[in-house]
Amino acid sequence: MARELKIGDRMVGDGHPAYIIAEIGINHNGNLETAKEMILSARETGADAIKFQKRTPELCVPKDQWDIMRETPWGYISYLDYRKRIEFGQAEYQAINDFCQDLGIDWFASVWDENSVDFMEQFNPVCYKVPSAALTDISLLKKIRSTGRPIILSSGMSTHEQIDASVSAIGTQDLVLMHSTSAYPCDPMELNLRMIETLRAKYDCPIGYSGHEVGLITTVVAVAMGAAAVERHFTLDRAMWGGDQAASVEPGGFRKLVKYIRVTEMSLGDGVKRVYDSEQSSLKKLRRFL
Repeated sequence: MARELKIGDRMVGDGHPAYIIAEIGINHNGNLETAKEMILSARETGADAIKFQKRTPELCVPKDQWDIMRETPWGYISYLDYRKRIEFGQAEYQAINDFCQDLGIDWFASVWDENSVDFMEQFNPVCYKVPSAALTDISLLKKIRSTGRPIILSSGMSTHEQIDASVSAIGTQDLVLMHSTSAYPCDPMELNLRMIETLRAKYDCPIGYSGHEVGLITTVVAVAMGAAAVERHFTLDRAMWGGDQAASVEPGGFRKLVKYIRVTEMSLGDGVKRVYDSEQSSLKKLRRFL
């Protein structure tokens, strides 16, 4: 069985270019015009897809956190009110859907609860992303699987046993399993990129990488190690307000990331030793024949 699947019009998996996802997430801070600017900028970098996050705040925020106060751009408000402020609804996502269709770029969302799956279905997303925090929510996983759409599943802050249980619940068909470490930003010592090889050996599906580190090199290395999809948080300016900004990549950096990944893919080759035409002049000048 081929280790590949189709997301939108793209084949993703072994032998195909890495599917590069620019995660806007909640870096738009609840502003639709900022979101549109980020979508356009991410498309110009060469990203294959844009990802947002969709939650029902009352379901996803633990009740003991609802009334905790925090400083925000909207003043000193409760955590629940903050989550509501940055959550896009029907009008915003309809505008995002239309904008991405006009630009010809895939978009989808991490869905954090079953109501959010029902909400997103109206837009016919190319796939669904399951955030690491929801990996153990088997009911949510089965809800997403029932849509028949491809699933990208992140495995941050999870044990081997938890990953096994989740993959067993939904199967490996039309699944991309992402290695990840859920620290923002993540210390390079904790990236553990060899887990990509471990997951590839264990599961018969494409393995990807969701990175939260500072810098680009390690994400490129992940592709060299077999990551079929990569995801990095995207922002217009890392100095913007918000908890994910520090672990995000700005447009100039993301453009470099896409370039480095594509050059890396070209350079990996097929592992078959051959003498290239470009070597012939060196061969004639430098090789000693005994």
